[in-house]
Amino acid sequence: SHSTSSSNNNTGKMAKGKAKKSTVKFVIDCAAPVDDKVLDIASFEKYLNERIKVGDGKTGNLAQCGVVITRDRTKITVASPQDLGFSKRQLKYLSKRYLKKQQLRDYLRVIAKSKNSYELKYYQITAGDDEEAEE
Repeated sequence: SHSTSSSNNNTGKMAKGKAKKSTVKFVIDCAAPVDDKVLDIASFEKYLNERIKVGDGKTGNLAQCGVVITRDRTKITVASPQDLGFSKRQLKYLSKRYLKKQQLRDYLRVIAKSKNSYELKYYQITAGDDEEAEE
């Protein structure tokens, strides 16, 4: 049988990584609260680093699983190997927990902006705005 294809003989540390594995990126856009100085994006990033569970459901093993969290002034990006099956829902859950911890939960909500991104938005006090946003 030819099951030993060439793909599994590159066991060297350098060989794995960039080349074949595709990466999924999830973005949390925090522009609104950052611009208003109500959210400290560095502490949010730290919170995510400490709380995200990957692999066998433990925190603190992001590096081993190849998950990288980066931030710029207004956005946090979580890059994860596609085959890890990183849960986007977990990001939403943790974002909400963080907002609650910072007492911002009443002002901001976490909205799915696209398939792989969330946005922290202020509640618009408009009737009927809430139904579709809870995904």
